[in-house]
This record gives sequence, C-alpha cells and structure tokens, in this order.
Amino acid sequence: MAVVFAKRLSLVLLLTAASLLGGCGYNTLQSTDEAIKSAWAEVLNQYKRRADLIPNLVKTVEGFAAQEKEVFLGVTKARASVGALQATPELLNDPQAFAKFQAAQRELSSSLQRLLLVAENYPQLKSDANFRDLQAQLEGTENRITVARNRYIKSVQEYNVTVRQFPSNLTAMAFGYKTKPQFAVDDEKTIAEPPKVEFGKSAPAK
Repeated sequence: MAVVFAKRLSLVLLLTAASLLGGCGYNTLQSTDEAIKSAWAEVLNQYKRRADLIPNLVKTVEGFAAQEKEVFLGVTKARASVGALQATPELLNDPQAFAKFQAAQRELSSSLQRLLLVAENYPQLKSDANFRDLQAQLEGTENRITVARNRYIKSVQEYNVTVRQFPSNLTAMAFGYKTKPQFAVDDEKTIAEPPKVEFGKSAPAK
C-alpha cells in the first residue's frame, strides 16, 4: 500500500512540476532555443552555398581579366578567413565570436562586390554564358541568405524576450539560459535588402 501511495505521490509531484515549469516559460525557452538552432543552420547552409560558388566565379572572371590580381587575392583571402572560423552552435552563446563571424562575412561580401564590379570594364565577360549563370546563382544565394538571416533574427528576438521578461526570466536564470547575440546594427541595410549583383551600362573595354 505504501509503495502504491509513494508512486502516486511521485506522479503528482512530477505533474505539478511540469505544470509549474510550463507556466514559467520553460517549454517556451526549449522551443525557441531549438528554433534558433534550426534558423542558424540554414544561415550557415546559405553562406556555404555562396562560398562554394566563389572559386568558379573567380576562375571565370580571371579568364577575361587576369590583370585584376588584387581583386582576386582579396576574395580568396576573405573566403579563407570565413572558412577558418568554427561556426559551431556554441558560437551563438559567444558575442565576441559571433561578431568575428559577422565581420568575416561582411568582408567576403565586400570582396565579392569588388569582383563583380570588375565585369563593368569587360563587356566580353558580361556576355559570357558561364559568368551570367554564376551571377544568377549568386544573386539567388544572396536572397536566400537574407531570408535565412531574417528568420534567425526573429527566432533570437522571441527567445531573448522570453529570457528577459518576468516570470520566465527566473526560469532562464535557474536553468542557465542567457540572451543570444544578434546581427549588428551595421548589417541592417544588408538584412533589409540583399546585395544587387546586376550591372548597368558597360564601361569602355580595356
């Protein structure tokens, strides 16, 4: 009889604890944390997609503008810097590491823009079918990056609100949940509008 009573008491205590945890935001913390991980994985997936396009893009441009060595070197270095960073899930809990990751991606974006601008001076390059295909793929990837980043931003916002507001902040403190870093303010324009990779009028050929 005592054993049965003890089991029933344990069950009641477990149900009560589960109810209290759910009411204090524990379940929300769990679900929003998982949403962040999923959103971040997609951000990394799209950044990798862009990085994978770069060698072919550089090779194609180099075929028409071999003298633009400084531009090629800049893109190659920026890509290597991004690849050297360990974008593990732990990165999301380290503001400094997250900031370094952002800076490396921004530098790669700038280097890519400089590479694409080279085509302004080479009409034959602009009309090359392979270059146009790579250009279209890059533009599509930049759009996907923007969508993925926006999803991550919203996920982090929801999670951070849960971590900071009462009474779920008490649960967050009890279980060691802390706010996660967001994309920096200087990324705002990039987030709102993906980089344009289309070109205008052709400049005189060199």
